[in-house]
Amino acid sequence: MKISQRALAVDPFFAMEFGKRAAALEAQGHQVIKLSLGEPDFGPPPAVLEAARTAVEGGSLPYTAALGIAPLRQAIANFYLQEHGVSIDPHRIIVTAGASAALLLVTAALVDGGDEVLVGDPSYPCNRQFLSSFGANVKLVATDAASRFQLDAASVRANWTAQTQGLMIATPSNPTGTSVPPEELRAICDWARENDAWRIVDEIYLNLGDRDASGRPPQTVLAFDAGAIVINSFSKYFGMTGWRLGWAVVPEAMVPTMERLAQNYYICASHLSQQAALACFTPESLAVCEERRVEFGRRRALVLEGLAGIGLPVPVPPDGAFYVYFDVSGTGLTSWQFCERVLEEAHVALTPGKDFGHCGADRYVRLSYAASAGNLREAIGRLGAFMERLGR
Repeated sequence: MKISQRALAVDPFFAMEFGKRAAALEAQGHQVIKLSLGEPDFGPPPAVLEAARTAVEGGSLPYTAALGIAPLRQAIANFYLQEHGVSIDPHRIIVTAGASAALLLVTAALVDGGDEVLVGDPSYPCNRQFLSSFGANVKLVATDAASRFQLDAASVRANWTAQTQGLMIATPSNPTGTSVPPEELRAICDWARENDAWRIVDEIYLNLGDRDASGRPPQTVLAFDAGAIVINSFSKYFGMTGWRLGWAVVPEAMVPTMERLAQNYYICASHLSQQAALACFTPESLAVCEERRVEFGRRRALVLEGLAGIGLPVPVPPDGAFYVYFDVSGTGLTSWQFCERVLEEAHVALTPGKDFGHCGADRYVRLSYAASAGNLREAIGRLGAFMERLGR
């Protein structure tokens, strides 16, 4: 059987690969602490589960409109107004089968073969795989701790060419957990807009970001760039990973194209998940999500203190997503070797930097602190013992 060159060009998602190895060790009877995947251990708020039960007991759950059910699109619009002070026409909100489907639709709508797209390195691998699969020339722009492992206006201008058609930014970012400062993001978007290029901004972790001194959440890009394309999800802040539900906010002119693509690619997002997700926006559910965000902050502090204590530095502390990107160069091991040995010897699953690009790939390791505080303490203890053995 002939496999397409498109499929052959897709690299493995190494976080999942290490997850498979962890599962194999568990099958052998080992207790593995999995810090390799970004999956909150809480699950959705209780009201979401109750709403799902009610929807199932109600009987038939037929196909919905391709763009999602109207009450959910309105609820998402209300959320932007309530949380971020931004008014969005719900007609511009596209409910999708996870954020991955939102990226699929947006990429299919925007990318032609040979289009150059700027993406920071490191970055979430699946984002650039979507772009490449539709023929984009993905130009990975090296970042470092000085730029918070994010694109900045200077690097965007320096790497811009006549072929550049758009850029993709995730803020806060997976794998580093760092965000782009609002003034920097505004400057990037202004430059792209002036050059008639599109801007995709992945805000999946936005509402997990640190609050300011007044208790306000981080600013969405839509506060200053109404033409930006935003990707978001119910998976992280609302804890609905396996429910496969996300959304995109797109310019008005893109809506018919997104509808046509959704009709053809997957018909509609899960009706059950959409009905359940309506319960995410009640005051009770939002209070639960905020309590969990605060808990993630406590877990972050625990991990940062623990890693510092065992000689694994974190060049830029995260301020959003539940990831820490730490430096293993002082161990004499590459990130891949470090992750392999830690999994085999300490039974802690992590993700090597190779998953996220080329820049610093051998130097950095991602740790997800979406696990329980107890598991995080145990993992730090195991990593500390591993570091002691390595030192000897």
